[in-house]
Amino acid sequence: MATHTYALDLTWTGNRGTGTSGYRDYSRDVLARSTGRPDLELSADKPFRGDPGRWNPEVLLLAALAECHLLSFLHVAVSHGVTVTAYRDEPVGWMEQEGIGGRFSRVLLRPHVTVAIAADVDRLPQLHAEAHRACFIASSVNFPVEHEPVTAVADGRTG
Repeated sequence: MATHTYALDLTWTGNRGTGTSGYRDYSRDVLARSTGRPDLELSADKPFRGDPGRWNPEVLLLAALAECHLLSFLHVAVSHGVTVTAYRDEPVGWMEQEGIGGRFSRVLLRPHVTVAIAADVDRLPQLHAEAHRACFIASSVNFPVEHEPVTAVADGRTG
C-alpha cells in the first residue's frame, strides 16, 4: 500500500479590522496556496454570507468528485483499449442543511463521453462502473455518487 500526502497553505483574509467581533463583521474570504499551483480565492457559499464570485467548499467537493471520475474513466478506457475523444460533465450535488451544519445527501455526475468508434458504446457502462470503484474521492465520501452518462460517437451518433 502506498501513502500519498497532500498539503497546502490556507489563510483567512476576511478580517475587516475588527476580526470576528460579530457575525456580519467579517468576510468569509480565504486564500489557498499550494506549491507550483495558482492561488485559489475561496469563500463561503452566498447563503452563508460568502462571496459568490469565489470558489466555495461545496463546489470544490463537487469538482473533486467529477474530476476524479473523469481521470479514473480515462485511465480505465485506455486500459480497455477504448479511445475517448471528448469528455465533459455537468455534475449536481445536493446538500441538506440542519441548523448550522449539514451534509451532502448525494451527487449526480452526468458525464458526456465521445468515443472514436461505435463498437465501444456498449462497453461504456462497465467502464463508468470501474472508474467509480477506482476514484479515490468517491471512495472517501459517505453519500451516494450516482452517474447518468451520455455517450456519443465521434461521427455524431449518441447513445
